[in-house]
Amino acid sequence: MSETAAKALDAPAPTGDANRWKALVFIALAQLMVVLDATIVNIALPSAQTDLGISDGNRQWVVTAYALAFGGLLLFGGRIADLWGRKRAFVVGLVGFAAASALGGAATSGAMMFGARALQGVFGALLAPAALSLLAVMFTDAKERAKAFGIYGAIAGGGGAVGFILGGVLTEYMDWRWTFFVNIPFAIVAALGAYFVIREPEGGRNRNPLDIPGVLLSTLGLVALVYGFTRAESDGWGDTVTVSMFVASAVLLIAFVVTEAKVKAPLLPLRVVTDRNRGGIYLSLGIAIIAMFGTFLFLTYYLQIVKGFSPIKTGFAFMPMIVGMMVGSTQIGTRLMTRLPARLLMGPGFLVAAVGMLLMTQLEIGSSYASIILPAMLLLGLGMGTAFMPAMSLATLGVEPRDAGVASAMVNTSQQVGGAIGTALLNTIAASATTAYIKDHMGSAASKSQQQLVALEGQVHGYTNAIWFAVGMLALAAVIVVTLVNAGRPDTTPVASGEGADEELAIPVVAH
Repeated sequence: MSETAAKALDAPAPTGDANRWKALVFIALAQLMVVLDATIVNIALPSAQTDLGISDGNRQWVVTAYALAFGGLLLFGGRIADLWGRKRAFVVGLVGFAAASALGGAATSGAMMFGARALQGVFGALLAPAALSLLAVMFTDAKERAKAFGIYGAIAGGGGAVGFILGGVLTEYMDWRWTFFVNIPFAIVAALGAYFVIREPEGGRNRNPLDIPGVLLSTLGLVALVYGFTRAESDGWGDTVTVSMFVASAVLLIAFVVTEAKVKAPLLPLRVVTDRNRGGIYLSLGIAIIAMFGTFLFLTYYLQIVKGFSPIKTGFAFMPMIVGMMVGSTQIGTRLMTRLPARLLMGPGFLVAAVGMLLMTQLEIGSSYASIILPAMLLLGLGMGTAFMPAMSLATLGVEPRDAGVASAMVNTSQQVGGAIGTALLNTIAASATTAYIKDHMGSAASKSQQQLVALEGQVHGYTNAIWFAVGMLALAAVIVVTLVNAGRPDTTPVASGEGADEELAIPVVAH
């Protein structure tokens, strides 16, 4: 036994960097900024569109430019973090994100806005995997790891809903430009804190040369996939460009897998995804996010258009979900993670979220917020918070230090691609159901007020149809977790890490 390992086993208290909890504050702040940005701009979009003269046909690019760059470059960003070192990638990502946000806030044209959003996506793709992999290498004791990932999981899950509130407040009382400028102080504080506080463990870099074919194939494949779903939402699933994007994506991603199996130093070592636990986590998270992102969108429209809520009131209406996520992640998940196998937290967590979704299928025009939406959001938050926390931790459990960035990037990739798919897929289902409903009922509506009522009923009918699909997605995620994820309860003994890049990451022992 090595001297390092002996010391770790003899130590009565958890070992690790003394500043790791301070570091968590800055890592969590950066994660909050990235997640907030995904939703905060949605609330400001109508105002920005008017000011910058962006056409209805082009306004989707404010969201799509960010999603394409972020989703397409995540694996590359994770590999860069492994190559440069996570701390350096983290700080560079923060500085770049702040600069891109300043550019977006100062935008004077649609093109300048689209460019700023794409740049945000590029630096977000560097920042997000670096943040998660820093947690993975800094928190090595099972109980501490559970707490750290509980906080991180709550922020990752609830930050999007906070974005609705902040976006509403900034847009209504200040100016849409502040939805961009607000990122700058977040980024500066997190970057300074990270620079002075974070001490990355030695010996965890992957200094192999970059796998350029893998970078090109994965980036182009993911961009084609995300753009295909985005295009399907606006132009339909039968559109020639939509179909060609899906075909191109399939060809590129298959070529990527073949390439990764053959090259000496792959961008995504297949050992990272072929592990049944990590593979099950990536798949189930992606499917659960499909359900969640679509529902965010429907509830926003339902509350503002059908119920007449203001942007601020809509944002605060999401608070029960945030509370549920915080409780599920930091209380239920953190307390039980070291006592139960991950599947016994994730599976029931997804099912509780599915029950919350099931409540939302009962929505009607006159539905009460307190009787349906409030309990549904609480259940959705509790379930997703409970499931997210062990998922975030298990996704990086057992990886070698040199693979930590890429393994972390896969978590973000599954969420980002799931979000793009969810928004497009559920929107298409909702739109089809709405059109069919209006076609069937509009003939019996004689007056203008009756026609308006039928149009609103059609919208709600579309939302509930899509939410039924989301219920099925969450149930499927639960089945995948129970079937594939077989990692047992983590032991509380930290395992010491060696200093070579080929040695195993300091992680809790996992009993199967």
